[in-house]
Amino acid sequence: MLERWRLTDGRIVSDTATGNIFLYVSPDESERRFLIDAMRIDEHTLASSLDPDELARLEFEPDHVAIILKRPRNYSSADAFVFGVTSVGLFLFADRLVIVASEDGLLFQGKRFSKIVSLRDMVLKLVDHSIAHFLEHLRVINAVSDSLEDQINTSMQNKYLLNLFSLEKSLVYYLNAINSNGKLIERLRNNLAKLGFTPENVEYLDDMAIENTQCYEQAEIYSNILASMMDARASIVNNNLNWLMKTLTLITLGVMLPSLVVSIFSMNVKFPGMDHPWTFWIVLVLAAVSAMSVWVMGWLRKW
Repeated sequence: MLERWRLTDGRIVSDTATGNIFLYVSPDESERRFLIDAMRIDEHTLASSLDPDELARLEFEPDHVAIILKRPRNYSSADAFVFGVTSVGLFLFADRLVIVASEDGLLFQGKRFSKIVSLRDMVLKLVDHSIAHFLEHLRVINAVSDSLEDQINTSMQNKYLLNLFSLEKSLVYYLNAINSNGKLIERLRNNLAKLGFTPENVEYLDDMAIENTQCYEQAEIYSNILASMMDARASIVNNNLNWLMKTLTLITLGVMLPSLVVSIFSMNVKFPGMDHPWTFWIVLVLAAVSAMSVWVMGWLRKW
């Protein structure tokens, strides 16, 4: 699917006729052939733009610059707490910018996409937007983790632990992607002259490098916390199960002893005092006393 945009007064507006920013979302075979044959984009680099396992990188072609950028994948409930990453290809020509993504989600709106005066500004804004997107997802992961911890404190099931394992695996993906973006930013800083960046672009790039480093450190902290506390959370689930088994055992004893008393006096044999008028009530009192003795023993031993 193709969308076309253009820069107008520092903003990005949709223009299906003359827009020089081409956004291809999950391009079909004919669109891929057009990108390869007409725009002379390398076929391997184009495939890397749609490969979620590809690392971020910068390549210089004869008539354009190819950038592979990592960004978070759009999350849905069907992902079962797995936050994945995806790749985006940015192909910067002298007069146009081609963006290739595997899924929609590059909304050119908000404060980050304002005051754009050139296509190079647009490239830096997209890199900055990816860093901000990672930070938003990290906040969501932290909130989800706190919610799962509260449920684990009272749960006796493993599903919440499995969800935490999924979050931990997601953070590993994020660490790898954020680190890869950091290498890309470093490569951009080392090729300022070839890319034609202005002093304002260089300053913006330095700010992004700091923000990406902070993003990586935050993801690393979350990952270390999840990994270090996983054994403790598993012990909590086991402890909850042990308390449940202990409670069920006490209930079983409390029911078994009165049943034993009643069963003894219900046998089809003669026993002393069976004709006494108070025998029935004596049996009930003995049954109640046996049940009460289990409760008293549990209270004294703090079971």
